[in-house]
Amino acid sequence: MPICIVRLGEPRATGEGLRIGTVRRPPRGVPKAEFATRDYYDVWLPNLAPSDALMKEGLAAQASGSDAQWKAFARRYTAEMKQPERAHLLDTLAALSHHAAFAVGCYCEDESRCHRSLLRGLLAERGAAIK
Repeated sequence: MPICIVRLGEPRATGEGLRIGTVRRPPRGVPKAEFATRDYYDVWLPNLAPSDALMKEGLAAQASGSDAQWKAFARRYTAEMKQPERAHLLDTLAALSHHAAFAVGCYCEDESRCHRSLLRGLLAERGAAIK
């Protein structure tokens, strides 16, 4: 059952399964009890989100459209994901992708300039089944 990479807040796909939010902050103005019913996430896993400082760099790279800024962000995010506790989470999700239906996601509109595109690659490197 492959992992779906999704934009949080968008309607769920049929068979998507459990939705995991890989974001630093919960959605603003949404009561916690409504996160799942409003298609944000069922489970929050902020350890796979960029650190606060790196998140600011990523948002700046998105806003500027600079390829150089985006590549710098991508390098730093990849380095953060090599930390043991984060690498173990990635390994776990990759292994689970062969046995359970779930999705991981972020709020960003453009996946190509979002950490979820990098997360997709990191999971693929670990042998994850990805939709």
